[in-house]
Amino acid sequence: MSTQPRLVLASTSVYRKQLLERFGLPFETARPDLDESPLPGETPVVTAERLALEKARAVAPRFPGALIIGSDQVAHRGNERFGKPGTVERAIAQLQAMSGKSIVFHTAVCLYNSATGQYLLEGVPTEAKFRPLSEAEIVRYVEREKPLDCAGSAKSEGLGISLLDYMRGDDPTALIGLPLIALARMLRAEGVQVP
Repeated sequence: MSTQPRLVLASTSVYRKQLLERFGLPFETARPDLDESPLPGETPVVTAERLALEKARAVAPRFPGALIIGSDQVAHRGNERFGKPGTVERAIAQLQAMSGKSIVFHTAVCLYNSATGQYLLEGVPTEAKFRPLSEAEIVRYVEREKPLDCAGSAKSEGLGISLLDYMRGDDPTALIGLPLIALARMLRAEGVQVP
């Protein structure tokens, strides 16, 4: 019987933790503690992919010989970014700005082998088309779901789905914050049995 390598999620996000639990594999979590600001001139796609790798690398010294999962998501329309709002006022303003528009949620996932320094990295875009939203709908939504810790101020896995006309992408878990189809492929490439 083969032994599974130690698995570490470089995130304290409850959403990512819940998604990774779907695989039924034992794993630990660790806070990556790094500056998540975009670099000057960096596109949203590059930011998400760079940060996924940097998050995994940031916790690697604490977990020698482990497979470390890093992930990051940037919501954007062109080069306009919609981060985690943090406050009710910013969540309302973001949803007003996204009303009637298509927003891309680019979610990057990295599997970093801390024994070898090798990694696999993939970005998974999801297009979410927000329907035209009234002020009252936006306020009701923010009051009910409090999406203050979500890029783009909406939780598609909850009531936020009612704000959308459609979603288009290859992996429905990517929009929630951890692309499980890509991650499963990466884990299998490293010899982890999924399923």
